[in-house]
Amino acid sequence: MNTLKKLLAVLMAVALLCACTACGSGNASAGSSAAETAASAASEAAPAENASAEGSYLVGVVQLVQHEALDAATQGFQDALKDKLGDSVTFDVQNASGDSANCATIVNGFLSSGVNLIMANATPALQAASAATAEIPILGTSVTDYATALEISDWNGTVGTNVSGTSDLAPLDQQAAMIKELFPDAKKVGLLYCSAEPNSVYQCDVIEGYLTDEGYEVSRFTFTDTNDVTSVTQTACDNSEVIYIPTDNTAANNTEAIANVVLPAGVPVVAGEEGICAGCGVATLSISYYDLGYATGEMAAQILAEGADVSMMPVQFAAAVTKKYNASNAQTLNVTIPEGYEAIGG
Repeated sequence: MNTLKKLLAVLMAVALLCACTACGSGNASAGSSAAETAASAASEAAPAENASAEGSYLVGVVQLVQHEALDAATQGFQDALKDKLGDSVTFDVQNASGDSANCATIVNGFLSSGVNLIMANATPALQAASAATAEIPILGTSVTDYATALEISDWNGTVGTNVSGTSDLAPLDQQAAMIKELFPDAKKVGLLYCSAEPNSVYQCDVIEGYLTDEGYEVSRFTFTDTNDVTSVTQTACDNSEVIYIPTDNTAANNTEAIANVVLPAGVPVVAGEEGICAGCGVATLSISYYDLGYATGEMAAQILAEGADVSMMPVQFAAAVTKKYNASNAQTLNVTIPEGYEAIGG
């Protein structure tokens, strides 16, 4: 109400100034200048707390990088909200091009726009959103481990702040068992991932224990960014009989570069998700990122339309995992795929 009164007062001032300018040409310039100043003040006095009108919702989506898995999660999220809320929801979807600093810039833009909710797609996006606001509800997706991402020591499944979401963590013990199933005679497994991605480090910490229990000699080969993917992959091939790549965004964005090394070297890759497997792997135990994004969208609908408290919402996991294989790469590397695997794209 105070804002409305200020706005009416400013508009009345504009009208009086305009009336004064009609009294004589000598005051026209001064009246015009004063009117412009008053109009500027009126603009500043307009409500800016929320860019969406009553009964509608503005949702900001910040995605770390463009690749198949994250794209599918974003699409699933949007589809779910459209199914639940129809035309009452508007999206501002922005891509950070793999740069964590861009995530922070994008999120700050969302705050200025007055979004009702932020969807953060991938760990750096979630970290940027969480650092920027403790008030606006944030839902993450394509985030492997929220405790690692948000540095929570007493993890119980619920963040307890304005953050919740979905996890893309597939059962790592089952992925280790898949490697044993496909390559029982191998001795050396290399873990290939980006050391700058906390959730990749987490996955490799966990699966290394399972692989060691299976009797493998495990070595780690880490790149820091896109620039050293090829050289590190070559080193991994030189020292491994099988390579495992977790759900790693840098790897997912460089599958062609990895394939150009592992296929000529004759070293098979087992991947943490389908997109990486489709690009450079032979097999994966993968979730559906579209379904994961859709589940995140359903959570968003509960928050926006039903008033659900995000701080009380447990992080959700994929409902199912599927054994899949890359028929072309398997044939190139003479890898026999057992029954029970689904061909990617088949």
